[in-house]
Amino acid sequence: MSRQEKLAALASTGVTKAELDNIDGGTARGTTAIADGDGVLINDAGTMRMTSVETMATYMGTKVGGLKEFIVSSGSISNAATQAFTQFDSSKYVHYLFEFRLVIPATDNVLLGVRTSSNGGSSYDSGSDNYHNLGNTADVNVIDPFGTNTFGSDSGELGVSLDIECRLPHVTSSYTYIISSGGVGHDHNNRIYSNNYVTYGGSRQATANVNAIQFFFSSGNIESGEIRMYGIKDS
Repeated sequence: MSRQEKLAALASTGVTKAELDNIDGGTARGTTAIADGDGVLINDAGTMRMTSVETMATYMGTKVGGLKEFIVSSGSISNAATQAFTQFDSSKYVHYLFEFRLVIPATDNVLLGVRTSSNGGSSYDSGSDNYHNLGNTADVNVIDPFGTNTFGSDSGELGVSLDIECRLPHVTSSYTYIISSGGVGHDHNNRIYSNNYVTYGGSRQATANVNAIQFFFSSGNIESGEIRMYGIKDS
């Protein structure tokens, strides 16, 4: 069969030149590894179309729930009074995870504290009755995500390496919960504590759409370290 006959046969099936170009790589874009800018061939209701891997990633992200997605890093913290995160997005995420990487206080023997905001971080709730810590009914003005364990700043004391969850922040029919979900802390006596077997944290005592969070030590600044924010995606 001649080339012309082959083309005629293909044409009789309804295959278009644009579709053939897609199949034979006429608009191919990438390398042997998947990377931004690569093309993906899709059967769109009977028509072959080329789309991008970025479009596919966006689509898949709307269909798969429970995935952890990196949002932002504090960068290298240097002698900061607090570290706040305002990148909450109720259209994409149901919970958030904050990963502490060697966050060291500037002052020895201090507690780690957490406060929340429902106005995008313009202010943080710090009233004497805004929170309860887990297992306690006493009103407090700050959540202690590692209980009463304090952290050190002396040489060789490496502060906090901990995961902290912010659960149900956008559900206005429920409290927002702050839960430490694994990690270690180096106290002011050079002792290492783990919360893998004991869960610490607390909750707000008023319902709201929480959309910002603030971390700090009970005295002095955050000397160094990094905190990364992740979103747990809805589907």
